Amino acid sequence: MAQKTQLQQFYIPEEQSIYLLSHDDAKKLKDWVALCAAQLRQLGYQDIELIGKGAYGFVFAGRLPHQDSTSPEHVFKFTRINLPQHLQDRLEDEAYILEQVRHPRVPRLVAYQRAHNQPILVMERAAGLNLEEVSLREGRLKPRLVMRIADQIADILRNLRRENGPSGRPIVHGDIKPSNLVFDASTENIALIDWGSSVFAQLDANQQFLTTNVMELMSDNLQQTNARLGDVYFIGEEQLNGGLSSPRFDEQGAAGTLYALASGQSCRFGHQAIPAASLGLPMEFARMLDGMLSPDPQMRRKAGDHYLNEMPRMARTVMIDLKEPPLAPMVPVWTRPSDHEIDTVVYSSRKSFLRQEGAPETLNDVNDVQLDRYYKNFMQGMGETEKAFLAAVSRLGRYPVEGGLAVRWETDGVYIDTSLNLHDPSLKTAFIRAVNNMVYLAQAIYRQGIFKSCLFNARNTLHIDRAEPDQPFEPEPGMQLKYEVSAAPEVEDESRVHSYFEDGPDPEEFLVLPQTIITALESLNDIHHTGMIIFEALPRHLKIHSHYRLLDPDRESEFSHLLGEILSAVNQITGLGVSGFMKMPYKDTRFFPHIERLPERYYPKNPRAKTG
Repeated sequence: MAQKTQLQQFYIPEEQSIYLLSHDDAKKLKDWVALCAAQLRQLGYQDIELIGKGAYGFVFAGRLPHQDSTSPEHVFKFTRINLPQHLQDRLEDEAYILEQVRHPRVPRLVAYQRAHNQPILVMERAAGLNLEEVSLREGRLKPRLVMRIADQIADILRNLRRENGPSGRPIVHGDIKPSNLVFDASTENIALIDWGSSVFAQLDANQQFLTTNVMELMSDNLQQTNARLGDVYFIGEEQLNGGLSSPRFDEQGAAGTLYALASGQSCRFGHQAIPAASLGLPMEFARMLDGMLSPDPQMRRKAGDHYLNEMPRMARTVMIDLKEPPLAPMVPVWTRPSDHEIDTVVYSSRKSFLRQEGAPETLNDVNDVQLDRYYKNFMQGMGETEKAFLAAVSRLGRYPVEGGLAVRWETDGVYIDTSLNLHDPSLKTAFIRAVNNMVYLAQAIYRQGIFKSCLFNARNTLHIDRAEPDQPFEPEPGMQLKYEVSAAPEVEDESRVHSYFEDGPDPEEFLVLPQTIITALESLNDIHHTGMIIFEALPRHLKIHSHYRLLDPDRESEFSHLLGEILSAVNQITGLGVSGFMKMPYKDTRFFPHIERLPERYYPKNPRAKTG
């Protein structure tokens, strides 16, 4: 059982790349996607494409033949067939609630139907890209645009608070986050999508029960939450901890979303180290946003009221997009255009020290697919800034990047080694913002320990299957560990060479590798190169993730031979678990002192004077 738990912790919690799935699982996924597309074609749709997938299902887009190019495309949501029935039934609940919502910024329900016992939810498709994609391309969004988006979200939330539908209760969306907001760059309008976590509210904004029926008040229905878990990177404390559903949930989702977009992060957790007041936003708005993210519930409610009541006025502030000086990376970032596609995956080890000593296991009773995937085995027991740091490392993996980083916290500050190679120059500014955020968050963590992370291309992962757990893993003929060759200047000072074995064995990695592989790695360690190799052994499946660049071309034959020795020895692997090794090209350690938080920085009162 311990093995299983450790393996669940292995990947940072994004949806796994298809290149990390076993052959059988990848085939099942492809077959399932093809089946969904075939069913849509039978229903008369064309131009079908898979546009998203999550813990519960898949989302496709398509159009009817008679639709002209100005008509909205349709979006189709399928649940995963291996989900329990009560989770599959959620799709019908989602259709029912979406039918009650009438707002120009909410794409309408088209139909809820079944094809061969497969429920399908059909909706209008919103124009544009989701705001998580926009954020990844742009980095921090401009303060003017953050204000415009904030005004539109507030307008939606005010609408949802009105009594809706037959039950006459406010609707809680339950999962407001950047990827559920579609942004049309031509109009700067947003649309709120994905109502899979929505419910009718049990409490109003003042935490009063939304029924006067005495029998209903006395029933169990109002003692147990009907709330569903949204994305734990964005939802607030009350929703995460199973509170009764309330419109306040969506205020919290909005606050986390606006903070993430304004700061160039992918979660709400960084607000203590990188407060909204440090992001160049208008002072009133920034302080309100910090209030909405406050640990004090009363402060959150007061700031939330200010947001909904005053946002129309704040949005009328005349703002222009100020020119920002070029962003300098705090640690080295190399741009190296690639001629092959990169599917970046992040593997992080040595995370356990980021957990608080004796932190209570508060969420063990919550039975939710997303919680298991995102949180229980990954972030529970960590402080807000520690969670934000891990999410910042995870965000790096959303870019086409290869390399690694090692962060060492000491009493005097933080020591960071990096080897980060970005393969798309157009994303450089946004990537540097993500890297700098990671450094700021590291500076605000006060504890001692080492954290390591590898970023590799999942397309290079080798897969070896075996029929039974007691059989050896046998590589197929011709299988090899890929590597690149590039000359690098000689490193005269041997102490600057980063070693595979620098920090000893990782207490979180349970796979014990055979001595043959360790000996080959020791020999590799003496050759100037950069790289990483990770073995992930499951009962019937072995994954070998690697990324190698040889920096001493004169020793290529020796280097290639050692990689071959490693691969030929995988049939000696007997245990289960993970074991990884990383080597930087050379040490270029950067030191950063500890900080409490970034200093205040607001949008200027007279922006035109600033640009003049």
